[in-house]
Amino acid sequence: MLRHAKSGWPPGVPDDERPLSGRGRRDALAAGEWLAAQGLLPDVVLCSPAARTRETWSRVAKGLAGTGSVPEASFDEAIYDASLPTLRGVVRSIDEGCRTALLIGHNPGMHDLVVDLADHEQETARALAGASFPTSGIAVLEIGCAWADVSTGRAALLEFAVPRG
Repeated sequence: MLRHAKSGWPPGVPDDERPLSGRGRRDALAAGEWLAAQGLLPDVVLCSPAARTRETWSRVAKGLAGTGSVPEASFDEAIYDASLPTLRGVVRSIDEGCRTALLIGHNPGMHDLVVDLADHEQETARALAGASFPTSGIAVLEIGCAWADVSTGRAALLEFAVPRG
């Protein structure tokens, strides 16, 4: 799970068209490099169609470029400004042949989804529940069931990182 990188707030630009800031472009590239260094290479990328998430993916993909094949992203309107039930539905719709998926979205939905899916017996998950999910934040979850069966507490939160460029 990846929250989009830091966006700008140009006057008169609708929310869904807001671009990344300079820091956001650097951080998104750093997020891709971090994923590559961890060996976390997505088979599938599901992304909000907002400009800042599209641009985040473009920069993340550059950070992953040296790892081999980088998948094409699927841009799903349901991810933009999505609630927890909607995002859970997006995760449940991932093809069972997929081993590693990357979901790129927005807060508060991304934070809510990670907190919901994570097993709260884990100290890291409990800490994240009371914290923020900053821009460029990456939550690495291991799901112990089929994608279609994803539900509350069914994942282990393996890592939480906030790469900065």
